[in-house]
Amino acid sequence: MADDDRIFEKLCLEGFQAGLSWLTILRKRDAFRRGFASFDPRVVASFGEAEVERLVGDPGIVRHRAKIRAAVANAKATLALRERGVSLAALVWRHRPDGARPRTQMSDVPSSTPESAVLSVALRRQGFVFVGPTTVYAAMQSLGVVNDHLVACHWRAVCEAQRKVFEVPSLPAGL
Repeated sequence: MADDDRIFEKLCLEGFQAGLSWLTILRKRDAFRRGFASFDPRVVASFGEAEVERLVGDPGIVRHRAKIRAAVANAKATLALRERGVSLAALVWRHRPDGARPRTQMSDVPSSTPESAVLSVALRRQGFVFVGPTTVYAAMQSLGVVNDHLVACHWRAVCEAQRKVFEVPSLPAGL
């Protein structure tokens, strides 16, 4: 995926998911989208204390104040990247692993990797918060940056086919 707004959404949702079931987040996804203006970083970056309090009181989402504030901070960081001509997608995809790492059983799938640790640091340097290596790796998986579908899984081939035709966004020199 190369859409910065969607990647911003994925990073936010992965942050909200930390410590919870993905099913919980998926069931609340529509409420998250309503509460966070469809994850439009321009809108979310403008959220102040009144919006944070509104979200803390919204039973349709995960009402974790630090995670809500992280979404606002990450919207601001996303916009700061754009102002410098840097795509969030390019930054994320720059950290894709070299080569395929076929997994044959669930115990082979790591919770983080050296690449996700490096991306976590890179994101934090750009002002992102709540983006530890495990959260970042989950985002990398959901975005297709890595393909951790098991070798026997039908979706592994589907994901690989999409990755082959995907045009990886590039970063400006020096970043």
